[in-house]
Amino acid sequence: MIKTDLIWMNGKFVNWDEAKVHILTHGLHYGTGVFEGIRCYETKNGPAVFRLKDHIKRLFDSAKVFMMEIPFSIKEIVEAVKETVRVNKLKECYIRPIAFYGYKEMGLNPLNNPVDVAIICYPWGTYLGEEGLKKGVRCKISSWRRIDSCMLPPLAKLTANYANSVLAKLEALKCGYDEAILLNLNGRVAEGPGENIFIVKDRKLITPPFCAGALPGITRDSIITIAKDRGVLTTEMEILREQLFLADEVFFTGTAAEITPIREIDGRVIGNGSRGPITEMLQTEFFKTVRGENKEYLDWLDFV
Repeated sequence: MIKTDLIWMNGKFVNWDEAKVHILTHGLHYGTGVFEGIRCYETKNGPAVFRLKDHIKRLFDSAKVFMMEIPFSIKEIVEAVKETVRVNKLKECYIRPIAFYGYKEMGLNPLNNPVDVAIICYPWGTYLGEEGLKKGVRCKISSWRRIDSCMLPPLAKLTANYANSVLAKLEALKCGYDEAILLNLNGRVAEGPGENIFIVKDRKLITPPFCAGALPGITRDSIITIAKDRGVLTTEMEILREQLFLADEVFFTGTAAEITPIREIDGRVIGNGSRGPITEMLQTEFFKTVRGENKEYLDWLDFV
C-alpha cells in the first residue's frame, strides 16, 4: 500500500501514521462497521470521483441497517471525500470511507458507543491485475455459501459480511485460482467475494437479482445502464452453476475489479477463453465514462 499524507477522521485531518483507534473499539471486536469502496479517476478536467453521491447514500443505508447514526450529513461526507483527495494531491486513487462503533463499552449492544467516521485515499491499481482486465481471470466456485438475509443482510455493506468473502477468497487462492464465485443457500449464483457477476448468453446480458444475495453494486448498476443504452438486452434472473460453464462470456463488476473478464471456472474454459466482445465493449464504454469521455454520463462524476 502506498501511503498518502492525510486521513480524514471525525471531521479533522490527521497524519497517515497517527490515524489510530483504541484496541477496545467495538467494530474491531464485533464487526460493527459499514464502509464503501470508491474510485477517483483522472480526466481532462481534473480528478473526478465516480458516482460519489450514490456511494455515500449506500453508506448511510448500510448504517441504517445497523441502527447506526452517522454524526455527519451525506453532503458533509461527500465534501469531505473530495477534500481528502484534494489535500493529498491525488489525480487517481481508491477511496475508503468507513463508519464504525468506537470505544466506550464492550458487549453486543453497540448503541452506547460513539460512531467514528474516517476517509482514506491512496493510489491503487487494478484489483485483479492488468492482465486480468485483458485476458480474464481464473475462478473457483467456493465451498463457502454467500451469506443469506436471514443471517446477515447482503444488501448492506457491513464489515462483518466480509468475513464470508475472506474465507472464499482464501480458498480460491490456496487452490491456485485468482478469485472465487459464491453460490447462495439455494445453489444459485450470488456474486464474487467483492464483485457482482454477469454472464452473456446469445448476446443477452444476465446478472443475479438482489434476492439471490447480490450486493446492489454501483458499478453493476452503471453497466446495466450502459448496456441498455447500447442496445444489449439485459435482465436480472437467477443463474445456475452450470449456466456459468455454458455462458459465452462471464465477467465481474465492482469498484475494485472495475470490469474484469472471467476466462475459466472450475477448470472449464469460458467462451473463447479470453475477453469476449460484449465484455470488451462494456469495458471500453465504462473506462470512457469514468474518464469523462462519455458526455451522457457526466452527471456520474464529481469533480474534485
